[in-house]
Amino acid sequence: MQNSKQYQPHRFPYLWRLADGYPAKGIEPHGCKVFGTFICGGGSSMGYKLAGYHHLGGVELDPSIAAIYKQNHHPEHLYIEDIRDFNKRTDLPAELYQLDILDGSPPCSTFSMAGSREAAWGKEKQFAEGQKMQTLDDLVFVYCDTIEKLKPKVCWLENVAGLVRGNGKIYAKAIAKRLNEIGYNVQVFLLNGATMGVPQIRERVFFIGLRKDFHLPKLVLDFNEEPIPFKMIKDGNGKPITDVQLNLWNNKKPSDKSIGDTNMRLYGKLSGFTHMYAKDDEVLYTLTAQKRHIYFSDPKCMSDTECFKASTFPIDYQAESTKVLFLTGMSVAPLMSAQISYQIYKQWLSKINK
Repeated sequence: MQNSKQYQPHRFPYLWRLADGYPAKGIEPHGCKVFGTFICGGGSSMGYKLAGYHHLGGVELDPSIAAIYKQNHHPEHLYIEDIRDFNKRTDLPAELYQLDILDGSPPCSTFSMAGSREAAWGKEKQFAEGQKMQTLDDLVFVYCDTIEKLKPKVCWLENVAGLVRGNGKIYAKAIAKRLNEIGYNVQVFLLNGATMGVPQIRERVFFIGLRKDFHLPKLVLDFNEEPIPFKMIKDGNGKPITDVQLNLWNNKKPSDKSIGDTNMRLYGKLSGFTHMYAKDDEVLYTLTAQKRHIYFSDPKCMSDTECFKASTFPIDYQAESTKVLFLTGMSVAPLMSAQISYQIYKQWLSKINK
């Protein structure tokens, strides 16, 4: 039986700076090597480094996002290309075939419960993640090909909660089956960032696989940190809302969760449901890459710094204001990555690499 005290989560700070350096206070660097795919703004990358890992870099399709990643993270290896092209490479450095963890968060909008879901499956579309026409629902399997190519000790695939709900479960079962076929014992976790020290309700699914040649107990992930309400990260420097939004805001009720709720109640219109209200005494709803939350107490939408804090990005992260919402909405919250990867090290890698 596993000793529960041995696996107590580390309390990573949700307010931090890149200037503070890595790893987080109280964590010893252990040097386990990680490489990322679909790295976006590097939320996951920062989490690994906070947890003592040596992060080598990754693959990113969008040149403008890759430039931001490079500015903030200074990767040793950065491939600005489609993951399919990366999979065809024969010139990769040897250390990428000796990874402790391979990390991937394939673009997930087609699995989101807020999107068109099944209606978009199998269809090509121009997405903000890059300039190429792509089908997104098969990228999870393209990433499985990357795992098969590099054969890391541990593989990690993150996605939205919608992947294990409704018809999305078909994909989830197929992913687990594929990872099993290429040599991994897979566990699937549905985790909420609000229980992990993240100041927002952010549910995500994590497929975590241990290569079958390692025989260790199953990974235990149990996070119970105190919720962090919006007032703890609020700076009041939000941006003014539009006149249309102001009219709705002036007619809101405490029971409204979003501008859309107010709009539906007053005018029977569906628009505005992605503009969530940020209520001081409550944990924020999930930040997305589309719309900023609006203060319930004041007619303003969240500031860049508040978006960084809510996503546990460092407050000195360098990015254009127009990119902040996209980066924080599309990236894994660093503290989620830190909490999980710390446990992977404690329970698995520390024993494998002993």
